[in-house]
Amino acid sequence: MTIKPLADRVVLKLVEAEETTKSGIILAGSAKEKPQVAEVIAVGPGGIVDGKDVDMYVETGDRVLTSKYSGTEVKIDDVEYTIVRQSDILAIVE
Repeated sequence: MTIKPLADRVVLKLVEAEETTKSGIILAGSAKEKPQVAEVIAVGPGGIVDGKDVDMYVETGDRVLTSKYSGTEVKIDDVEYTIVRQSDILAIVE
């Protein structure tokens, strides 16, 4: 099954968080923070959203930095994705 986002929405797959700290301490699952870096899986067409013209600046394959608790989480074929508005993306990571 594929996901095709509408309007200014973007489908992201979160990059796994580090399991050890810089000093070598292994973190338990509950101690890990939600990752903020994600890979763009699909991008909506943009267009007129809420009466304003929206251009899409991200592309499939980009790595982006997102707001910590933004978007809607969905699980499809045992893979977790987050769907966010382009405005919830803070930066493209290069």
